[in-house]
Amino acid sequence: MDAASGEALSPFYPPSPKLAASVRDTWLYQQAILGVPAARAFPLPELPRFQREHSFEPRAVSEAGVLPQAYLSYNQAKRACENAHKRLCSKDEWLTACRGQKGTQFPYGDAFRAGRCNVHRAIHPGYVLHASSSLGLLDPRLNLVEEGDDPLLRSTGATASCFSEWAGEKIYDMVGNLDEWVEDKMFLGGFYARATTKGCDAQVSSHAESYFDYSTGTRCCADLKARD
Repeated sequence: MDAASGEALSPFYPPSPKLAASVRDTWLYQQAILGVPAARAFPLPELPRFQREHSFEPRAVSEAGVLPQAYLSYNQAKRACENAHKRLCSKDEWLTACRGQKGTQFPYGDAFRAGRCNVHRAIHPGYVLHASSSLGLLDPRLNLVEEGDDPLLRSTGATASCFSEWAGEKIYDMVGNLDEWVEDKMFLGGFYARATTKGCDAQVSSHAESYFDYSTGTRCCADLKARD
């Protein structure tokens, strides 16, 4: 959401005024010329009026049952966490949270189980829209593609079997759904269409801080306050 006003920001566009406008204008043109004929008729998600007419600053919010914010660069992710009075997690912190109290490779155990987390899906949105997984990575429509009636990008907590556990508290979606930037300038966990079976150990460290696409998100960490 916007740090100052609390207005919701679209999860289908980067949370930056200039970048959001640029992506929208580019894809209003590109959608008519790229991809298979059926995909060209797939409309762009609306860029909200607030984002078209006002300046804004992203602020990270943890909320169940909403589409997570994608199209985040490292720099945007860091800023969003800071605006929430938190910070990006370190890689070690993120891995500790993902593995849970039992210290397993996957949130649910030590062996990969298809379908337990929203990762390694059977179809790729890039193939659906562009007949390629490496073209049009900023297309705002990618995270609207569905596999049957099941959206590829699910709302937060919708994959009920994908949680890490600490002292009875559940942390959802640390594997799958979206890759997540950490302070170490890499993203972890794998997104829904990444063909990985590495669980918490999945990582991508080959991109610059300014890189973003439809698969990149984040979560934030905060230091515990000392008790009196």
